[in-house]
Amino acid sequence: MSVPYVFEPTRLGPVALRNRIIKAATFEGRTRDALVSDELIEFHRRHAAGGVGMTTVAYCAVAPEGRTERRQIWMRPEAVPGLRRLADAVHAEGAAVSAQIGHAGPVADGRSNRLPALAPSGSFSPQSGRRVRAATPEDIARITRAHADAARLAIEAGFDAVEVHLGHNYFASSFLSPRLNRRDDAYGGPLAARARVAREVCRAVRDAVGDRIAVLAKFNMDDGVPGGLWLDESVRVARWIEADGSVDALELTAGSSLLNPMYLFRGEAPLREFAAAMPQPVRLGVRLAGGRFLRGYPYQEAFLLDSARQFRAALKLPLVLLGGVTRRSTMDLAMAEGFEFVAMARALLREPDLPNRLRERPETPSLCVHCNKCMPTIYSGTRCVLATEGRDG
Repeated sequence: MSVPYVFEPTRLGPVALRNRIIKAATFEGRTRDALVSDELIEFHRRHAAGGVGMTTVAYCAVAPEGRTERRQIWMRPEAVPGLRRLADAVHAEGAAVSAQIGHAGPVADGRSNRLPALAPSGSFSPQSGRRVRAATPEDIARITRAHADAARLAIEAGFDAVEVHLGHNYFASSFLSPRLNRRDDAYGGPLAARARVAREVCRAVRDAVGDRIAVLAKFNMDDGVPGGLWLDESVRVARWIEADGSVDALELTAGSSLLNPMYLFRGEAPLREFAAAMPQPVRLGVRLAGGRFLRGYPYQEAFLLDSARQFRAALKLPLVLLGGVTRRSTMDLAMAEGFEFVAMARALLREPDLPNRLRERPETPSLCVHCNKCMPTIYSGTRCVLATEGRDG
């Protein structure tokens, strides 16, 4: 069996892609009015022109209370014209475009949204300083329907795919977590019950879109926190989702935006930069105690590969390898090990045209130094702070 070439045309469900490289979803910080801006369109146009097969718009919340802060897009009819302009701009550069749809759940900022955040169980959010309300069965049903509605709007806007967010302890992911889900009803306790939200959301989205667009899911392999979701359970959930036939691919991720975000990013924790981006008194809190929340992890290329191999061994479903994919040799390794796609994020903030250059010169090194100083720029327009003029994201 021949090893796929990462730059060869391929298919993701019903969608034709020019290559197997996906621009991973990273909140762009360019949606001041919770709608598409010209800056957001240019951000994704540049990544499309830079050579990815598909770029992913983040974050498209399915409900207003599901945003991590109130400037993020939430999917409603008013958002469609801007999304359509964005899709047209990406298509003009030869790439496909996906909308990451989801509900932030306990990661949502209730203070910014002026709406209560929702979680499997009630808790207190140190980020917003407010209580997080336990979701009722009616909330779960409404949010499930909202995912289906958001997917329909993505079709109306001319998108090629949607990516359902099942990671980072957002709404569906928080139900999977034994640490966060302390319910004793049909959505808590045994793994099958904790997996209901994720499976029902994916099923609702697939039923809404049929085979008109591709459906991916961003799926946590592990939460990176004691008592959270771990590989033994997440592999089982992934097999159930595969058996449901509701998604065309899983993009494998890890970590908790609520409890341990650096577990996904790896590398230096930019505490000073995060503190500077925050208003008081949050700034002081980050300076004094931020190290307990933003714990640094050593960076290495393809840092999620060892965990992802367990999913590749257990599943036939197409998989997207994420995490430290910056070199052509890593892409070739992913293809050789049976992953159908690779996803890139931080390296493309520094160099949106890196895929084109990797195609032309496979030995091209990435200029990303994994300092993570891009992370606090989500509040002012996500970018690489080290990029030379005219080369930032």
